[in-house]
Amino acid sequence: MDARSEFVIPFVGLKNGQHAFEFTIDQSFFEAFEFFDFNQPRFAVSANLNKKEQLLEFALEANGTVGVACDLSTEPFDLPLHCQFDLIVKFGPEFNNDDDEILVLPHGSYQVDLSQYVYEMILLALPSKLIHPQIEEGTLQSPILDKLKELEPKEEKKSQQDHDPRWDKLKDLL
Repeated sequence: MDARSEFVIPFVGLKNGQHAFEFTIDQSFFEAFEFFDFNQPRFAVSANLNKKEQLLEFALEANGTVGVACDLSTEPFDLPLHCQFDLIVKFGPEFNNDDDEILVLPHGSYQVDLSQYVYEMILLALPSKLIHPQIEEGTLQSPILDKLKELEPKEEKKSQQDHDPRWDKLKDLL
């Protein structure tokens, strides 16, 4: 069974009002999108549907962790993520997903696939720079960090020999 198929929600038989759906995401979900950068992702996703006469309102929320490598030290760590996304599904003459938050389904549709929206929601929740929490605390011991500190540029002390008196007149202009 395709990992994305559980995110297809048939809404035709549902009454107007609130409906809740719960999903669990693991590595197979991301592999279905051919995304292999995560190690052991574990997410609990909830989709709350508010069905109305002319539209559907989805409130998506994902909580979990994903194994990633630190951008500085390449040390693996589990990154906790929490993300939310609101999606409105309207009905029209043809399919249209040009807008990020509004999906138009053709009249007569009976189900909606949320897998692409959940995938994008999780990826967009990732910070641009992945830094191990112990680096921020200063407690991570790694040979790579030791080498980075060793190669860090040193502050040079300006001595009187480096001073050029010709520039002193320009300072007087200020």
